[in-house]
Amino acid sequence: MNEFFQALADPNVDFIRNALIAGLISSISFGIVGSYVVARRISYIAAAIAHSILGGIGAALFLRYRVGWEWCSPLGGAVVAALVSAVVIGLVSLRKEEREDTVIGAIWATGMAVGLICIHFTPNIPGKNLESYIFGNILYTSRSDLYLTAVLATIVVVVSLLFYNKLLAVCFDEEFARLRGVNVPFYFLLLLCLIGLSVVLLVRLTGIILAIALIVLPAATASHFSKRLSVVMVIAVGLSMIFTAGGLAFSFPTQTPTGPVIVITAAATYVLSLLAPKLRNGTKAK
Repeated sequence: MNEFFQALADPNVDFIRNALIAGLISSISFGIVGSYVVARRISYIAAAIAHSILGGIGAALFLRYRVGWEWCSPLGGAVVAALVSAVVIGLVSLRKEEREDTVIGAIWATGMAVGLICIHFTPNIPGKNLESYIFGNILYTSRSDLYLTAVLATIVVVVSLLFYNKLLAVCFDEEFARLRGVNVPFYFLLLLCLIGLSVVLLVRLTGIILAIALIVLPAATASHFSKRLSVVMVIAVGLSMIFTAGGLAFSFPTQTPTGPVIVITAAATYVLSLLAPKLRNGTKAK
């Protein structure tokens, strides 16, 4: 643990500070958007969006290093893929023209397949380990990544809070929201787009495979302490920050993967939150 704090204080070691700042900033988005996801019970949609962004990342890498489009970035490709997937899934869910689970599965699998094919035909990509996009490595966060993370997180937080009442109504009672004149389809699509942007923030932290865990687990844990969505959001943000900072502090000196450590910590906390009421009731019974 001392090694972690020494690295943070070292002016010559930027990557630890970048990683911690990016994780803390992103945690605000995870807590807020994750609370909506848990309340609306659409974690499976969030998982499909998370896996589909590999297609955007792979396409951006192919265009950048094989076609020569220098302006294409993996994070930009991830944003485009996430938003497209969110809109497609949302429109299908609203119009019921096709089975929702079929479309979700198709987007999930197709996105990953496109990404893997694009990466296969883009050999010798310089700079970063491609596995970091799949399994995550927040230590690869650069200063430019940090700025983009801050921009995306700001957009997610501002939009989420600006339309809080509308999104709240869509999550808990669509029929009542329609009767009150709320444009339910628009706000449902907006919610899915916010999920997409939050998932993009998670790519560097936990990777595509584990992305959904840090969206769902802090909010699911927080929901055991309050039924009020605003309170759940605050608790979830705090838990996300603790998991991220704690995972970094543990993984850095032990040389273990940061993303899995964060997710395991979050999962263990969630299990404890499930067991705590039962343990308390058992103790009182005795």
